Amino acid sequence: MPIRTNRGRAAVYRRLWGFPLRSPRHLAGTAIAVAILVLAIGLVVPQLLGPGQRSTVTPARIPDPASTAAPRPASGSSSAPMSTRLTAPLVQPTSAAPNPEALNIAKLWAQAWVNHPAGITNAQWLDGLRPYTTDEFLPQMSTVDPSNIPASKVTGDPSAAQSYTSSVLVVVPTDGPKLSITVAQTPAGWRVAEYDQAS
Repeated sequence: MPIRTNRGRAAVYRRLWGFPLRSPRHLAGTAIAVAILVLAIGLVVPQLLGPGQRSTVTPARIPDPASTAAPRPASGSSSAPMSTRLTAPLVQPTSAAPNPEALNIAKLWAQAWVNHPAGITNAQWLDGLRPYTTDEFLPQMSTVDPSNIPASKVTGDPSAAQSYTSSVLVVVPTDGPKLSITVAQTPAGWRVAEYDQAS
């Protein structure tokens, strides 16, 4: 009996596996049936699993730039470098009519600049400039040798080349070069912060 049963099963398997190979029509039909079966399994199985179990793969999360920014250090802490990025556009200076006091300071400064009689020391010359000059600019002026100044008098009135609420660029003519003098508003009033010689 067992031998007959095994032979019977073998015959059934041969018929099943042999069916697609009997003709091209049988092969095509079998391929279509298998494809339909695979599609049906792909559609039915996720429905049976439910919405929470359809996929175990967690999609990649794109980080929010605001949440990944470096934290600001607490005040008084120097452990983390501060950001050097600009967070707002630079403030442009506001144009304004030339301040008469700024023009007057530029003229007084120019008169002190051209005042260098023979034998004057740098310290004496600086004393004449000091009342009209910013504290930051005086050390730069201390390197000037008064005997090398190519002018001896102011020859005209000052005129504003550029004028803003907090600074004025003033041109003062001399018997040598014209002076381009930057006068800035300080807590102590208008003071010369820079100058240049123009032809």
